Amino acid sequence: MNSENAPRHVYSGPSALSNDPFVSRPITNSNYSSSESLQDGESDGSKSANSSDSGSRSSRDEKNNSYAHGRGQSSQSLFLSTNIQTETGLPHIDEDEQVSAANEKPVTWRSLPRKDQLLILTLARLSEPLTQTSLGAYLFYQLKSFDPSLPDSTISSQAGILQAAFPGSQFLTAILWGRFADSEWGGRKRVLMIGLLGTACSVIGFGFSRNFTTAVVFRCLGGVLNGNIGVMRTMISEIIKEKKYQSRAFLILPMTFNIGVIIGPILGGILADPVGSYPSIFGPGSALGGKNGVYWMTRWPYALPNLMSAIFLLASAFAVILFLEETDEVLKQKTDYGLRLGNWVRRKLFGRDESYSAVPMDETFMLERRSTDLELQPTPTSANSTTPISHKPARRRKLPFRRIWTRNVIITLISHGLLAMHVGTFNSLWFIYLSAPRFDPAHPIPPNHAQHGPIHFTGGLALPPPRIGLALAILGFIGIILQLALYPRLSHWLGTALSYRLFLLLFPITYTLAPYLSIIPSTTKAPHPVEGPLVWASLTGILFIQVLARTFALPSATILVNNCCPHPSVLGTVHSLGQSVSSATRTVGPILGGWIFGTGLNIGVVGLAWWTLAGVAVAGAIAGTAVREGDGHEILIEGEVLDDESDAIRRRT
Repeated sequence: MNSENAPRHVYSGPSALSNDPFVSRPITNSNYSSSESLQDGESDGSKSANSSDSGSRSSRDEKNNSYAHGRGQSSQSLFLSTNIQTETGLPHIDEDEQVSAANEKPVTWRSLPRKDQLLILTLARLSEPLTQTSLGAYLFYQLKSFDPSLPDSTISSQAGILQAAFPGSQFLTAILWGRFADSEWGGRKRVLMIGLLGTACSVIGFGFSRNFTTAVVFRCLGGVLNGNIGVMRTMISEIIKEKKYQSRAFLILPMTFNIGVIIGPILGGILADPVGSYPSIFGPGSALGGKNGVYWMTRWPYALPNLMSAIFLLASAFAVILFLEETDEVLKQKTDYGLRLGNWVRRKLFGRDESYSAVPMDETFMLERRSTDLELQPTPTSANSTTPISHKPARRRKLPFRRIWTRNVIITLISHGLLAMHVGTFNSLWFIYLSAPRFDPAHPIPPNHAQHGPIHFTGGLALPPPRIGLALAILGFIGIILQLALYPRLSHWLGTALSYRLFLLLFPITYTLAPYLSIIPSTTKAPHPVEGPLVWASLTGILFIQVLARTFALPSATILVNNCCPHPSVLGTVHSLGQSVSSATRTVGPILGGWIFGTGLNIGVVGLAWWTLAGVAVAGAIAGTAVREGDGHEILIEGEVLDDESDAIRRRT
């Protein structure tokens, strides 16, 4: 269903005529006014433009009055189909403007607005995949170090629980962080700052954990304090308001994820257990280790990669505090002492001030222009600006939480949740599978098991942490290439919804083929790690299909969640709902996946978890067929100004 034809519901807030503070009541033409805004490109003092504008307004008023008279001043509800957003309504586009738009140059990375702000969000986003994927390179071995006597099936289950602890905790608090980000006493920037600092404390505690329980507690702490993903998506949509830039702007987050997937596993594999990996440098009798080796590296062998992750998180947090601007319409008018300090740092280091100041305008002029002109949207106020503002920002009307749940929001969140479940479970299962011991016919597990047929085979790949880092980094390399070379053009050609539906179909193929890596001929014999060009070629091929699907599905899902929002006043809340649903499914998925994988090892069917995951992916592909792309403003709050009422009425009639 095309978003332009979606019904627009007019919502009334608190009314003196009703005891219900949030009552939906019918409206007529008196409930909204015709657009009296200036058209784009109008020059000051142009009488012809003004007279043309007045004529168009009069024509629309006559049509509206005629329509209202014909229908009668009754209390019939109007379902209006418009494409405006609160305080950012687009001007009416005539034929000349359409021809001009057709001749516009294609969108490029260089043409994206506010690249400075997008860069800071990129650094902040990079911190989470860097931390999570670094963990994947050595988690199996860290859990083994807690209790070496545990069987591999139990370690697999523990790994699933540990992976699920972070998103599970996010699920409990994501909506609260979203409401905090939308509130006038919170804000997007403050949520990001708390999330980065909280995650830094979490990874330090995790690195110095000595048992499974302590590790789970610190993982939960990081999840409780981190509501960043939904807020980052909200900020990108508020920085990049025009849809023509969205396919590239929303690609930044998954592309950053792939960069983290490249760097994280390599760092994790290199830095894990430095005494065991580099005994001549950190071990007993070495130059740095002394007689007994470096004490803290011996006692906490997996602390070093976590300390490196914490350093990066702290650096990202300081970048957010000093240089990131608030994007909330109300809060960005307030003084930001972090930006003030950041501007002072800029002046000292670079000898320039890159602050942004609000332009004072007459209040009436602002009210007329704000609803129609994107170029005259209030710019972020400088932290050190001394320019007085002519008026205080009005208290924002917000859509009640119970009105968020439109049909499209519910369907989109279900589809998004299923996608997050199988992608998150794949990320968890993949490193467990790479770490699990190979099947050894001399010492079979389970006892007396013999490999036979396309189903009854078992064993992992037995890769050590550095090789796991390489295998995980392949994910990132493939993703970066596809996102830069293929995604922008193909996604623009297919459209968001269609590319989302098509590439969901590739996930079941990947999950079905993945376990057959266990029976690919290797140049080494068990129990040694697998080797050989055929093994690595097969591994890369499977990852290529998965990353190709993920490259298109994940940014498309983000755009669909963003555009299904029924009203801009709850955009942060909707993104947090998306993060909450994603966190819930990414909690359930790895726990069940780890348990099923352990069960499969015990019965000699390593593909059990993978083929179950393929079934979930099929369900997600089916759910994706019902998703439609919205326009971000399905419901109008009473008093909002329509951009072109005559066009809306014409669609209604």
